[in-house]
Amino acid sequence: MTNKQAFSEAKNFIPGGVNSPVRAFGSVGGEPVIIDSGKGAYIYDIEGKKYLDFIQSWGPLIFGHCDEDIQNAVINAAKKGLSFGAPTLAETTLAKMICEKFENIDKIRFVSSGTEATMSAIRVARGYSKKDGLIKFEGCYHGHSDALLIKAGSGATTYGNASSGGVPQEVVKNTYLAIYNDISSVEAIFENNKDKIGVVIIEPIAGNMGLVPADKEFLIALRALCDKFGAVLILDEVMSGFRASEFGSLPYHGVLADIVTFGKVIGGGMNAAAFGGKREIMDCLSPDGTVYQAGTLSGNPVAMSAGIIALGKINSNKNLYDKLENLARRLTDGFKSAANDAGVALHTDVRGSMFGYFFTDKAVKNYDDALKSDVKLFAKFHAAMLAKGVYLAPSQFETGFICEPMSEADIDFAVRAAREAFREIKA
Repeated sequence: MTNKQAFSEAKNFIPGGVNSPVRAFGSVGGEPVIIDSGKGAYIYDIEGKKYLDFIQSWGPLIFGHCDEDIQNAVINAAKKGLSFGAPTLAETTLAKMICEKFENIDKIRFVSSGTEATMSAIRVARGYSKKDGLIKFEGCYHGHSDALLIKAGSGATTYGNASSGGVPQEVVKNTYLAIYNDISSVEAIFENNKDKIGVVIIEPIAGNMGLVPADKEFLIALRALCDKFGAVLILDEVMSGFRASEFGSLPYHGVLADIVTFGKVIGGGMNAAAFGGKREIMDCLSPDGTVYQAGTLSGNPVAMSAGIIALGKINSNKNLYDKLENLARRLTDGFKSAANDAGVALHTDVRGSMFGYFFTDKAVKNYDDALKSDVKLFAKFHAAMLAKGVYLAPSQFETGFICEPMSEADIDFAVRAAREAFREIKA
């Protein structure tokens, strides 16, 4: 079966043929390839074609596809049982590994997805602050729960939706929108809604309007505003946690959040996410407190086992992030050089193993800046790179990822492909 035939069949049974919108290649044209397998830095489609993979399952696979250690942990855990709906030692082991690493996390609770993590974090924050108002930032994506689907970045941006159908206005009436990297917009909301704002949530390294890091000074000021007005600060590190560094975004700004959300890497490729924070906040959760949150597969033993090995490998490899960041910079520097030679404006950025690039000649600091990128040129570049065996995120408004198995030779292959692609699309 060809990729085209397989995708056509999928569309008969799955909306759009995909189980997450951006996978449909809607913003870059053409149709997705259908993946059969992966190994290390590479994936293979059902036609047997090989691609250097810069998506890495949208971030979780920091050690690449089919890492032997993680794979063995999953197999051994599965042999004991897939799920129990009861406590296991693995949950406590992984919780302890995370809590002992972060000084602002006393307790943590596991869930199965980033959406669950952010949704639950907001609920407990509201329960603790006893205020309903929530500030989020344009272009930041925190999963697909109703109250957060407003100028949400990621797939919502890709498809041009400021919000989503099916979200009642009553649900979002307590959500206030601020401008990323603009502290005055946040201060205005606080001042105009005194005693209403109980929660602020932000991606400290936004990865869903493309890679757009928050300025250190902005996050420090945001922390001060939350303290002044009695709001709980949530740093959404579902993407950047253990990706930007072993401490997530923290080394870039030094700001301690009240709650941090995690996902992706902490599951080692399995479906695990979490939210954790100060003891007095987390103790508001049932069964200790009045804030209800539950999940049948939360703390799943197979996912926990994968996460334990993934974080263990991170802890034991002290040069990991230096290697990954060097490769990311080698890639983005190569992309920029190739673009400049072809007369194409390209802005790039790197945070640890995360990288991003925009087809614009100006620095991107917020959602509006990101929207000024040339998405038509991006689509041409994406198609050309895919044809050359380089698998990049099929949206201008996503982030790319480096994995540990990648080598300088792999990166140089991608840069050569980019140089050819830029020459083709400008011809």
